[in-house]
Amino acid sequence: MTPDKRLRVAILFGGRSAEHEVSIASAASVIRALDPAKYVAVPVGISKEGRWMVGGGAEKILADTIRQGRRAVLPPEPGAGLLALNPAGSTPLAAVDVVFPVLHGTYGEDGTVQGLLELAGLPYVGCGVLASSVGMDKEVQKRLFDHAGLPVVKYLPVSRARWETDGQAVLADVRRRFHFPVFVKPATLGSSVGMTKAHNDAELAGALQLAAEFAQKILVERAIDGREIEVAVLGNEDARCSVPGEIIPHREFYDYTAKYTEEGTRLLVPAPLTARQTARVQDYAVRAFRAVEGRGMARVDCFLERQTGRFYVNEINTIPGFTSISMYPRLWEASGVGYRALIDRLIELALEEHQEKERTRFSFEPPPGGALSE
Repeated sequence: MTPDKRLRVAILFGGRSAEHEVSIASAASVIRALDPAKYVAVPVGISKEGRWMVGGGAEKILADTIRQGRRAVLPPEPGAGLLALNPAGSTPLAAVDVVFPVLHGTYGEDGTVQGLLELAGLPYVGCGVLASSVGMDKEVQKRLFDHAGLPVVKYLPVSRARWETDGQAVLADVRRRFHFPVFVKPATLGSSVGMTKAHNDAELAGALQLAAEFAQKILVERAIDGREIEVAVLGNEDARCSVPGEIIPHREFYDYTAKYTEEGTRLLVPAPLTARQTARVQDYAVRAFRAVEGRGMARVDCFLERQTGRFYVNEINTIPGFTSISMYPRLWEASGVGYRALIDRLIELALEEHQEKERTRFSFEPPPGGALSE
């Protein structure tokens, strides 16, 4: 491709989320891997306060974009594109051909940004509004998984309002339904932020209080003594999955510290599973992706219970970690798709999905002389 025909890819990162820093690391990896012969990177950082900033080039991808970039907005209007803000008003920035959201958590992975991109008429990488919002709500996705015949761990949703007004009843309800230990987590956040393993009554109250600080809905789940198996899914209607991988945390469970701030956790790719186990978890991953009407990409996390040998679908992540050493790209690397080729394919899928959406009619005229029946 000649430079003037390169696709302009807006890398959307940061955001109003507790996973802001994780997003920056993922976005930096994506920009470094974009083929400069095919793409022009347009870093678009969102501050923790929700301000949109556009960087001057790939070298501005880290905090510099958010601190020093040009203020920008994306109007919810097809064809408007990104607008730079200045004292005299707003001026158009160079056109963007496709958006690559690398936002984790609220206001990014939960369907809100996807809805804005739909209104703006821009192609974007990854799941749409429905799958993104469902993928962020761990309780709603479990309902869909259960409806699709997928095994899920026993769980209990608790609203923050109920916990704050009738906490003793909540504690009694948890004790009645579960044996300790239990996991307590915000129902609408990722990266294990706010998640605790509670071993007794005293820890349970603290765990519920912590989770309530990060979300309006809390999830209590039966703790599984099992192996953590993850599978990457890629595609639209023709979704396919990678080889499975296994996470062996060096801490009691795979919390935020084990994921991002301490060394010691091991990632086994491919996971040491039998052929039958591999086929089973891959089938569950694709079915989970389809259950939420996923598009583009997702990582499906499962548990393999040691005592029973049963798999349970834990959750789906519609924008998984995307550094070059994150599990999603590593799984595809082991499946024969390198990091740069993976990014190419995701952009292709985004453009294909946008073309498919463009086929949809948004107006209707009754036939001449015809009457519409109720």
